[in-house]
Order: sequence, then structure tokens, then C-alpha cells
Amino acid sequence: MENTKLKWIYLAVLSLVWGSSFILIKKSLIGLTPLQLGALRTLFAATFLFLIGFRSMKTIQASDWKWIIISAFAGTFIPAFLFAFAETEIDSGIASILNSTTPLVTLIFGILIFSVTFSKNQLIGVIVGFIGCLALILEGASVNPDQNYWYALLVLCASICYAINVNIIKRYMQHISPMAIANGNFLVLVVPALIVLFFSDFFKSDVMHDPIVHTSLVYISILAVIGTGIAKVLFNKLVQISTPVFASSVTYTIPIVALLWGILDNEKFTLYQVFASGVIILGVYLANRNK
Repeated sequence: MENTKLKWIYLAVLSLVWGSSFILIKKSLIGLTPLQLGALRTLFAATFLFLIGFRSMKTIQASDWKWIIISAFAGTFIPAFLFAFAETEIDSGIASILNSTTPLVTLIFGILIFSVTFSKNQLIGVIVGFIGCLALILEGASVNPDQNYWYALLVLCASICYAINVNIIKRYMQHISPMAIANGNFLVLVVPALIVLFFSDFFKSDVMHDPIVHTSLVYISILAVIGTGIAKVLFNKLVQISTPVFASSVTYTIPIVALLWGILDNEKFTLYQVFASGVIILGVYLANRNK
């Protein structure tokens, strides 16, 4: 199949996979604590990636490991727990929309820390995206008074972590294959994840034998293997057969899938929130324009 057609298939699949990740987190939290979810997601994804690409780590040089370690914690470990804790208080659809601010945060950190130049459109995009984000949080707090929308800040913190990770990869790890980076990341995280899981009371007999926990483990397995492992491989392929601009457009489509799952799960969503979401996506679009 021609790359022109194939890239659209990859985009659609990634939108479905990553857009479904937020509802999978929500369902996993029914039987698991945020600490258990974050640790298990890391361990399951690590197991899968080791099976398909462990040998790729031979290409990582000793001097690269400091960046691999920072990338592991900023790009994977910390966000996994931040999203888990956030979705104990806010809807999965809202979390997905706030996550779409990652390109904006990436641009801001690139400018402030990594001396990346920016255009007028990018500056306007950051401002527009911030306004939309603020409006979405305020409206969400009004529509769902029983939810603590301060937890939305955890999603924004996760976006900051992603921004740091993207800039580090772009600046210091261009010579390392995406598969090697992913496997190196999870090699670093296995021991910390096991420690967190051990102290999370997961191994208590009443937890291990709880049918609700068993169901949550199915959800987290799907999230880790498909939403983390396979999705990473698909995204890397999408970048290879298209352009970075086209690949980044998945940011616009993920919230659509996540919101549909949220609505099916009886989450509240108003027209004002639709408008605020559109403002965020407009900001992301403006910040990613070439001119």
C-alpha cells in the first residue's frame, strides 16, 4: 500500500488507541489504586517491549544513559502516576483534552530552557491554548461540583514532563533508535516500578483474590501493551512514512475518541466545554503551523 494511504491508516489507529487510553485508566482505577496502576502499567509495557526489542539497547552508548534515565522518568514514569491520580477526580474526556496542551508546553519549554526559536504564530498559539485550557477547567469545576478540578493541574504537570522529554530526545538522543530509547527507558523503570508496587499493598491476599482487581488488570494490560508498547512502534513508523507535522496531528484527534468514550460512560460535557476544547485545539494548530 502506498505511504500516502498508509499514513492515514496509522493516524486513525493511533487516534483510536491513544484516545481509548483515558477510559482504560478510568476503568482500571475501579479495582486499583493510582500507585498500583502506574506501577503495573510500567511493568506490563516493559515486559512487552523487552520481548520485541531488548537487543536494540546494545546501540546505546555509556554517555547516553543519563539522558535515557531523565527521559524515562519525565516521559513515562511520572506521567503514568499523574494521570492515574488525576482521573480519580476528573473525567477521562477532560484529561484527554488537557493532555492536548503538550505541544504548547513543549514549545514553551523549548523556548525558555533549550533556546528554541519561535514564530509569531507559535506565540499566538500558546496564548490561545492557555485561554482555552483555563476556560475548560473553570467550566468543568462548575458543571461537576463534586469533582476536585485542582487535580486538572496534575495533567498539566504531566504535559510539562512530556515537554521536557520531547526536548531532551530532540536535542540529545537523535542518534539513538526509537526502539532502543523505549527499551532503555523501561529498563531503568523496572526496579522503581517494582518498589512502588511492593509498597502499594498490591500483594496482599485480599487484593490479589478480588474479582474487581482481576478485571482492572485486564484493562491495565490492554493499556500497557497496546496503548504504550504497540502505539510507540506505530507512531515511530508514522513519523517515518509521513512528516512530523502530519504525525503531530494525532494530538487533534485523540480527544475526539476520548470524549466519545466519556459520553458513552455517562460523563457530563457541555457546549461551553466543546467551545473551550476547540480553542485549545486551535491553539495547538497555530503553534504547529510552519509559517
